[in-house]
Amino acid sequence: MDFALSEEQTAIFDMAHAFGQDRIAPHARDWEREGTIPKELWPEIAALGFGGLYVSEEAGGSGLSRLDATLVFEALSMACPSVAAFLSIHNMCAKMIDKFGSDEMKARVLPKAMTMETVLSYCLTEPGSGSDAAALKTRAERTNEGYTLNGTKAFISGGGYSDAYVVMVRSGDDGPKGISTVYVEDGAEGLSYGGLEDKMGWRSQPTRQVQFDSCNISSANLVGEEGKGFTYAMNGLDGGRLNIAACSLGAAQQALSMTLSYMAERKAFGKPIDQFQALQFRLADMEIELQAARTFLRQAAWKLDNDTPDATKFCAMAKKFVTEAGSRIVNQCLQLHGGYGYLADYGIEKLVRDLRVHEILEGTNEIMRLIVARQMLADQ
Repeated sequence: MDFALSEEQTAIFDMAHAFGQDRIAPHARDWEREGTIPKELWPEIAALGFGGLYVSEEAGGSGLSRLDATLVFEALSMACPSVAAFLSIHNMCAKMIDKFGSDEMKARVLPKAMTMETVLSYCLTEPGSGSDAAALKTRAERTNEGYTLNGTKAFISGGGYSDAYVVMVRSGDDGPKGISTVYVEDGAEGLSYGGLEDKMGWRSQPTRQVQFDSCNISSANLVGEEGKGFTYAMNGLDGGRLNIAACSLGAAQQALSMTLSYMAERKAFGKPIDQFQALQFRLADMEIELQAARTFLRQAAWKLDNDTPDATKFCAMAKKFVTEAGSRIVNQCLQLHGGYGYLADYGIEKLVRDLRVHEILEGTNEIMRLIVARQMLADQ
């Protein structure tokens, strides 16, 4: 593994960072207050090739590696982790369709997904099945034309906002092998949404329940094969875990950079507070942890790109390590800002709130530990 970024990778990072600082960062607090991200932003992001980061070039995507994609999410999260994470969800859905969808579905769905005229959301979690995703109950009954869906999905980023939903449903018996994946477009009869969730962080992302009440879809909207949906969902989550870790990494880096600038200007007892050794030690600890997290994340991404046998284990380890490191770092940055860190004007408290959920979604960090432990025991 080469630890240096290539010229192309550096250019990808720089392009994403520049876009984020220009088009996202100045508006992030307003979008958080309004509880939505303007739909006009997405085609601008797509114009950079970010609507299908690792969708194949044959299907109109950018065909980037998972490592390349983490650079995009790290850079965009320096502007706003909530916006960057929402883009990750869209990309996860697009890749699932590219990898598992029929040729007809890909031709029908992917062109507008690549331009982000169609924004996609991912629907796995249910009110009664969070970490135990294989226990989902949303039902898909076969009809002459396709399927009738009944059930409820919870905590859906983009619920009532997105243009289409990639949904895991139970089409067979209990357990993982009875789960399929379907594509449901906004406006489908029987599709409705719960009230807007009032969240601690990620407040610019509209989050609602997604409800299916005798919602009829065509058989052409089955993604891949019946009974393979749980495998598809888990396949998508390896990359999603890397992306969310990258979002924590970028936000933590931004918080540390802001803290260094603040400490150089803030004076106490007659000198800048960055001259106090005790506080310098805190800065050093954060930098060490941040660099360790970055290296670990890129190693995991390299393993996923190269389809190594331990890729899933490393994605889980990186997700756990990097998201927890990110939360610790932004919390320390708030502490070093003192009372000012608690004020919205300084931008640190938003990062603390946004990053907290990263330890829960894409599989809780407890589940990440379980994945790692099971793999360790299987390798004995």
